[in-house]
Amino acid sequence: MTGLTSSGTRYALVVVSGKSGTRQQDVRDGHAAVPGAAVRSPVHPGDPEPLDAGEVRALNVVRTLGTVGSLLLAFGALGAGAAPVLNPVLGIPVLRLFARIPTVSLAVAFAGMGLMVLAWLLLGRFARPRRARLASDGQLLRTLAAWVIPLALIPPLFSRDVYSYLAQSEIVHRGMDPYAMGPAEALGVADPLTAGVSNLWRETPAPYGPLFLQVGSWISAVVGTNVAAGVLWQRALALAGLGLILWALPRLARRFGVQPATALWLGALNPLVLFHLVAGAHNEALGIGLMLAGLEIGIRRLPIRVAGDSPPPLAPGELRHLVLGAVVISLAAMVKIHAVVALGFFGVMIARRWHGRITDLLRAAALMLTVFAVVTVAVGFSTGLGFGWVGALGTPSVVWSWISPIAELGQIGGVLGVALGLGNHTAAVIAILGMLGYLVAAAITVKFLWDSFRWRYRPIIGLGVSLGAFMMLHVAMQPWWLLWAVIPLAAAAGTSRFRVAATALSVVLALVIPPTGSTFDGRSYILPQAYVAGGLIILGAALATWRAAPLLFRRRADGTPADAS
Repeated sequence: MTGLTSSGTRYALVVVSGKSGTRQQDVRDGHAAVPGAAVRSPVHPGDPEPLDAGEVRALNVVRTLGTVGSLLLAFGALGAGAAPVLNPVLGIPVLRLFARIPTVSLAVAFAGMGLMVLAWLLLGRFARPRRARLASDGQLLRTLAAWVIPLALIPPLFSRDVYSYLAQSEIVHRGMDPYAMGPAEALGVADPLTAGVSNLWRETPAPYGPLFLQVGSWISAVVGTNVAAGVLWQRALALAGLGLILWALPRLARRFGVQPATALWLGALNPLVLFHLVAGAHNEALGIGLMLAGLEIGIRRLPIRVAGDSPPPLAPGELRHLVLGAVVISLAAMVKIHAVVALGFFGVMIARRWHGRITDLLRAAALMLTVFAVVTVAVGFSTGLGFGWVGALGTPSVVWSWISPIAELGQIGGVLGVALGLGNHTAAVIAILGMLGYLVAAAITVKFLWDSFRWRYRPIIGLGVSLGAFMMLHVAMQPWWLLWAVIPLAAAAGTSRFRVAATALSVVLALVIPPTGSTFDGRSYILPQAYVAGGLIILGAALATWRAAPLLFRRRADGTPADAS
């Protein structure tokens, strides 16, 4: 547990257990103050060995498998993606063929999805935290680049939300209020930007923060009504958010005793990231990226303490980093409001760094609230959008997602009401359950804030669990929303149970949403046909991978210690 004293001397607090109990020992500049004490912090994940030659060859096979999957998904997107109404692909020879064979395109896209998920699972063998040899950060980043590049220049996939971003940003660019009117009213039904928006969102106000819409208005100033160019610029914005995640995630992982390779594999190479943040160009990428960057900036000068320690002297620049970190997290909330939860757990980190008293918690909370208020006012007035976003936060609740437990429970309640002769009160039941979901998520957040303050949990774990509760208990839950929980937890949760659960959930949610973002033009029979054809391709690719790199499918020939679980 390392940090800096006010004089710049590096120190660490080492926990030593013995028959007389647990005590902390001071380590300065790599030399233990007490003879025989350990020099390395107990939370340090250790330095793994590099992969051997056979494992590097297997890693290359996995990288190739995922790249082939990414290329298939990219080509399939030309005919099975959420293409704009005025599709520029129709004017490109050869490529326009995919738009004319929708079933084949969907099969190709689904095969690509399956290959990428399979490649991600196999890549996980080289990112297990207790493995003797791990893939390096560079190897994982090169793999990520190979998988992302084919998805950077294609039509959006899995959702049409990016067209809403473009339309609502154009409303801002034209000097109107996106929180008071929808695209159809502000731009007109015949506008090319309105045409791409799903019917459900044409009349609704924007639920996004003023910072995101202001940046979007700058994009609108550049691309005008060129929808295809606007999609590419929005994807570039999402890639910038992914860059922030890649910068902050391994650094946070090292601070919390998790192997950076494990965190990158679960949090950055996750199929949900590739499918929805990159291919889908969702603004969650920017929101999560700013949130993680703010946490990393804010705590990088904080010494790591354990319960019972006396607080060390203030480090040079510590207060400056605390304020700057809170500013960046507040900017993340001006993209997606969910990031505001991070301010609470960041405040807990600060209070624990001080004396860990209730007064310290109140002082830290006051600091976070002040910074958030200043940033909110500054963004509201500088963009000219004010605070209308507060009243539009309920817009997503218009959707009742079929993967939302709350929405499904409400649907069942409505069916029971009809069956019992009480009438169809589905909307009322879902509204009540939605409110209860908010209350339960808020209660979970308060519990983890308090437990983190009392040193029962790491605050970043509390952050992940709390964000996961808000997403899971929302009536409009979408697969990519869970990345608000998975990515922070990837940096701090090192238990096997969490990794298994997060892996299983990521695989299921990555495959349940078709790449079109909706039913396939009402022809639902196309989906099972395409999935069967894609599944056969996946089986053939898995067999070829097994023949090319059999060690990927061996249980113990992977550098894992014999006693590893």
